Amino acid sequence: MTHDLIQDSELVRNYINGHEYALSILIERHKQKIYSFIYSKVYDRDVTEDVFQDTFIKVIKNLKRGKYNEEGKFLPWVMRIAHNLVIDHFRKSSRMPKFDNTGEFSIFSVLSDSSLNAEKTLIKNQVESDVRRIIEELPEDQKQVLLMRMYQDMSFKEISERTGVSINTALGRMRYALINMRKVIDQNNIILTN
Repeated sequence: MTHDLIQDSELVRNYINGHEYALSILIERHKQKIYSFIYSKVYDRDVTEDVFQDTFIKVIKNLKRGKYNEEGKFLPWVMRIAHNLVIDHFRKSSRMPKFDNTGEFSIFSVLSDSSLNAEKTLIKNQVESDVRRIIEELPEDQKQVLLMRMYQDMSFKEISERTGVSINTALGRMRYALINMRKVIDQNNIILTN
């Protein structure tokens, strides 16, 4: 039987049962997708390499501890680990990724990744529901500005006109909304996937 015909789930089982080679087949099979996904977030080869290595160190630890369940497919599960490590990287280096010039929060760039395919949709939906839950915790004025900006794609000028506050006030509310979201994420150790 060629390696291509062996299902991921079978390779995972083989690896857990002590067949080390099974993991190298899995890594080889998904390396390109995972590497590209990480690179699309960090735009840096060295950091991508580090996060990629860390992802598989974590995969190995979790598999050895029996923390992988069959319901999840292997690739989305690994993608979720990689995604969390990317967020950790930005948190540690306390700079948010450069996704646009407004310096707005990075979570939303994860949601608009054009390379999302069916396998990643699962992760995307989970992140979206976590983000929406966090948004619900915000004070009403901050929540209003954030929703208009992120989900209705309104400019701060439009938000200012719609809400009857100055552009500076709208910008301030957006800034506080993002600061408060980060606080909620940190305080509750929320990882923006489950």
